[in-house]
Amino acid sequence: MAHVLSSRSLELAQTLVRMNTVSANSNLELIHFVRDHLAGLGVRSRLTYNADKTKANLFATLGAGRASGVILSGHTDTVPWDGQDWSVDPLSAMVQDWPQDAPGGNGEVERAEPRLYGRGTADMKSFIAIALANAERFLESSSPFAVHFAFSYDEEVGCFGVRELIADMKERGVKPVACIVGEPTYMVPAIAHKGVYRYRCCVRGKEAHSSLTPHSVNAIEMAARLVGKVRDMAEGFESNELRYSGFDVPFSTASVGQFHGGIADNVVPRDAEFRYEFRNLPTADAAQMQKEVLAYAARAEPAMKKIAPDAGFSFETICEVPSFLGSANDPITRLAQRLSDEPRTTLVAFGTEAGIFKVAGIPTVVCGPGSILQAHQPDEFVTLEQLARCELFLQRLASTTVIG
Repeated sequence: MAHVLSSRSLELAQTLVRMNTVSANSNLELIHFVRDHLAGLGVRSRLTYNADKTKANLFATLGAGRASGVILSGHTDTVPWDGQDWSVDPLSAMVQDWPQDAPGGNGEVERAEPRLYGRGTADMKSFIAIALANAERFLESSSPFAVHFAFSYDEEVGCFGVRELIADMKERGVKPVACIVGEPTYMVPAIAHKGVYRYRCCVRGKEAHSSLTPHSVNAIEMAARLVGKVRDMAEGFESNELRYSGFDVPFSTASVGQFHGGIADNVVPRDAEFRYEFRNLPTADAAQMQKEVLAYAARAEPAMKKIAPDAGFSFETICEVPSFLGSANDPITRLAQRLSDEPRTTLVAFGTEAGIFKVAGIPTVVCGPGSILQAHQPDEFVTLEQLARCELFLQRLASTTVIG
């Protein structure tokens, strides 16, 4: 008989979704809500803040005194919905059946599928809410393992918060045995994802009247040469890189996402900038990719500086999210398969905090409710069936005696 989602888990998921924690905003309303909920159960939370104290991570241990246990990791921020065509309020957290009286292929009405709608329902407040709803179960469990909540800020803009959380955890000597990142994988354990490395390139040239181009350095044209280099690299990955079976795109990718420059048609532009990214396979070296771009720019600069000594390129790192590579044989993967009743594993195209936990020496798997196909989209949703599966997964974790 299928597990039925508890009203408490649904209520908490709706409560968290109704909090506007778009990355540009503070997440403290949500963090303080979780902190206060846990305090009511006698659990102390540790908060680590960003520089201006407008955002915080939360780390809490349920079952203090037990052997180090499993981290349940989730990010509290969401992407914005500006300009998206939503049919519901993104903060409504409404439950609605779908389809509604939709005829099936045989003329009968298809079975309605209850869904929870709103920004962050799939990515990934529902996972946090279900973990919180089962906090008392974790505390009362006879399992020899503790459960750690690790809820971060600014994942969507570069996985910035979790680095502070892990550094603080290490400084205090907390040594979890494993980590489950609850990103949406349709409750199928994911054992790998690509890295995400983004950079901003600013080009300084020398302006002039467009009739005097030999006396100028055209920033747009020089930037375009680097854009071409990034494109050449992308084509090289597609043509030459060894395939990694299981990814939607089984090779590394490179692309330019933004380009700005120029003030008028008859003015040689002094300034230009563009942003680009690499999404590297776990077997590819993203640092070497960026070095190749830097070397190309360095070769172009001498000719620019002959005309204008201050001309050249400068680079800024926007984010560096490492790829993640686990294994179907890892004990935490086998545990996630048992908890989810899933014999399969999968690979995911999107980045998560899993690679950062893995780099920190913590065996990790990605497994959570919902689909990435709904994340970041208008009318984002997660089915209540997926939430019920997640709840059963976590309830089974509470009684786990062996990891592996």
